[in-house]
Amino acid sequence: MSQIPTHINFRTNVKNVPPHMPVSVRKATSKFLGTRQAVVDVVGDERWQALRQAGHEIRLHSLTHMDHYLTRLEEKVRAAGGIVHWARDAAEAKQIVLELAKERGVKRAVKVKSMATEEIGLNHALQENGISVLETDLGEFIIQLAGVGPSHIIVPAVHLTKEGIAELFTQKLGVDAPPDPLKLCAIARTRLREEFLSADLGISGANFMVAETGTLVIVTNEGNGRMCTTLPPLHIAVVGIDKVVPDWESVNVLLKLLPRSATGQKMSAYTSFITGPRRSNEEGGPKEFHLVLLDNGRTRIMKDEVTRETLLCIRCGVCLNVCPVYNNVGGHAYGFAYSGPIGAMLSTQLLGMKTAADLPFASSLCGACAEFCPVKIPIPEILLRLRHRAVEGDQIERAAAPAVIQAGVKLGTLSFSLPWLYEFGTQMLKYIQAPLRKNGWLPNLPPPANRWTMARPLPAFGADFRAWFRKRKNERQR
Repeated sequence: MSQIPTHINFRTNVKNVPPHMPVSVRKATSKFLGTRQAVVDVVGDERWQALRQAGHEIRLHSLTHMDHYLTRLEEKVRAAGGIVHWARDAAEAKQIVLELAKERGVKRAVKVKSMATEEIGLNHALQENGISVLETDLGEFIIQLAGVGPSHIIVPAVHLTKEGIAELFTQKLGVDAPPDPLKLCAIARTRLREEFLSADLGISGANFMVAETGTLVIVTNEGNGRMCTTLPPLHIAVVGIDKVVPDWESVNVLLKLLPRSATGQKMSAYTSFITGPRRSNEEGGPKEFHLVLLDNGRTRIMKDEVTRETLLCIRCGVCLNVCPVYNNVGGHAYGFAYSGPIGAMLSTQLLGMKTAADLPFASSLCGACAEFCPVKIPIPEILLRLRHRAVEGDQIERAAAPAVIQAGVKLGTLSFSLPWLYEFGTQMLKYIQAPLRKNGWLPNLPPPANRWTMARPLPAFGADFRAWFRKRKNERQR
């Protein structure tokens, strides 16, 4: 089983989420779905479906022949002057980056938004070893200040409002930050500009790796990717081995699918192509370029013909936007870097059943995620396979729930089987919740119920359905 980053306490590594979280999330995801539909309509349904099929075949071909394309990628990166490192797990990847940084006396690092580095907990490893690291994507910068992980693959701070961000900037940056998006961006830009110019190390991931030329493809909307990968003298990219694609024709197809599905754009504002360090006749670019190819359980995922299609994912996040479960509980409820349907699939396989066997059940199996996926991943089918593994015990015995949770489940079973006990319990809840209630919500429940309120809000209990139904019935009979 792949190693879980030491900083992660699965399921409890987030702070209390404000009650407005579901509203903020749904507002953002509905906007993304609307803009996505507009750009897909321009393409036309027939052509869009053909692009999806092509994307599926490209990604599946890349995975099926991954050994060949990774070997070719390594050759091309080295030919361009870069250095390739292979990391079997999170610990090895972090050690490689730390050794490179220490050997070169790195004190300050800037980062491009990267889910692979979130997956392995790279920021924490650098900070624990005395290296300052700053996220430069605006959303990642915000959640770094807040001290939480991403709540969305594309928009990591989607759960926050502009008022909440303004308050955070005021507290953490010591400035008078108004709840104005443009002014908040300007404040972040001023802070980040100084870091770009003084950093010793730039860290990135990559959206794709082109085996044909050894090129990294990095897609951003803020330009921070180019700043991080060209200004510091050292650039280290940590990329999952599943991101390799054969050639530029493949990239051409995938870049038509990714921005449309992710943010509803025909193309992202910045698409950078990086092939090794800067040449002797070039003014910009790092003096050294290192590529860390991360496995961390991906080759194990490849062994199952059904679940291997999880790795087709191009990280567009559209499955989160359309998922009714994600839109109600938010990203932090999934307890790991990846959330939504892709998180329910990928996190389970990366962390193992002993840790994350319940994630495949965080789905209604409505199928909307598969219908919207730009590379046609059969998400419900994969989730069902993972559920089967969880029930059957997989290869690793599933961890037993704490005794207090087991007792609560038994009590719940008993109350649902006895109508009088259920009705009595609902009446008592009105009085029990009184000291914990705040503005119609229960923001901080005691253990073990705090496992819920640490990740998503819980509305206060109101009148029970039976009482409401009796009242309505009596009113109609009058």
